[in-house]
Amino acid sequence: MRDLLLEIWESVRRNKLRTSLTGFAVAWGIFMLIVLLGAGNGLLNAFLSDSDSFASNTMMIGGGRTSKPYDGLKQGRRIALTDSDVELLKKGSIGEHVDLVSGSVSKGGYTMTYGRRYFTNVTLNGTYPGDAEMNRVKMDAGRFINDKDIAEKRKVIIITHLHAKNFLAGSTDYDKLLGQKVKVGNLSFTIIGVRHGFENENDRDLYVPYTTVKSIFGLNDEVDEITMSFHGLKNEAESDLFENKVRTTLNAAHRAAPDDRRAVWIWNRFKQNLQMQKGRSILLTALWIIGLFTLVSGVVGVSNIMLITVKERTHEFGIRKALGARPGSILKLIVTESVIITAFFGYIGMLLGMIACEILDMTVGQSKMEIFGQSVKMLEDPSVGLSTAIGATVVLIVAGTIAGIFPAMQAAKVKPIEALRAE
Repeated sequence: MRDLLLEIWESVRRNKLRTSLTGFAVAWGIFMLIVLLGAGNGLLNAFLSDSDSFASNTMMIGGGRTSKPYDGLKQGRRIALTDSDVELLKKGSIGEHVDLVSGSVSKGGYTMTYGRRYFTNVTLNGTYPGDAEMNRVKMDAGRFINDKDIAEKRKVIIITHLHAKNFLAGSTDYDKLLGQKVKVGNLSFTIIGVRHGFENENDRDLYVPYTTVKSIFGLNDEVDEITMSFHGLKNEAESDLFENKVRTTLNAAHRAAPDDRRAVWIWNRFKQNLQMQKGRSILLTALWIIGLFTLVSGVVGVSNIMLITVKERTHEFGIRKALGARPGSILKLIVTESVIITAFFGYIGMLLGMIACEILDMTVGQSKMEIFGQSVKMLEDPSVGLSTAIGATVVLIVAGTIAGIFPAMQAAKVKPIEALRAE
């Protein structure tokens, strides 16, 4: 083995430029594959980062306007959801898939004050305990609304950690605020919890018991939004069928056409999640294809240099065979040289690619852009798993081995008499 490696080293040393250029093509191929996958993952993670803020098996429903006349009523009629609709969906009239149903009402445009500190344009969001599960409310301190708060119409409130941090002059000891009073407009509430808010200026929702908001503002049974969680749906077809049942049920309750899609609007998070997963799969597949084509260019370069090597060393191989060298030893020499070149430069490309992903995370990954009023990172964790990087490198090495087999077979077939005539 030592003699074999020395022979390969001598071959590489005599052709430094050609070997370096071929190695660069190999390293560039694996480097670009890892960077493309890392950037693709970062882009997808940035757009999907908010998906953890709600359960994927949920649906939000709101009132709209009818788009067609029905049952003697004109089009353009406003549909207002009510507590009766919440109860209707809870009763299971749309099937056995329903888990939780929660209504909410909001009142916005208030100023919240705590001592000398204040926030403007905050919104009181009256909701039920189930909202914490469906919207995955993360509590940093205290608790969420419970059934007793609802029953007793307590004037309690959950603020965001952004509010709390401001009230505490930058401190994160949120427990100090529990039990303290804040004013929202002219109303006084007791802080019972601090939730983790979105890192943007628009997250100003303050959670209070649903019944409290109804009582304070003397609201009737109208509901701004209904949130519903469900189970048992497996694909988009089943999701569409379930969504249509919800729409038909609510439309019938408000004397709207069963197929009127504007009478109530539905945000089907389950379907959205399926579509995002499909889009993620398509994007990653496209990135892999582009990256693999880049790898192929490097492998072709390895094959080409091996062909040139065989041509240049034809005389040498003839002498070897004339002295009794077996075709297998020549085959082994060429294939081993191909594998070493591919493995060495492939490893360098993999290492540089992972370093580039870290640099992307520290630079572009810290940048933000505004989308629909929300601050969103351009890249979120643009990295590639170590197993993926190693797997891609192994594939490259295997491809390099295959690329070296054909030139090696050509060398092994050289006849000594013909080789000795070659210059």
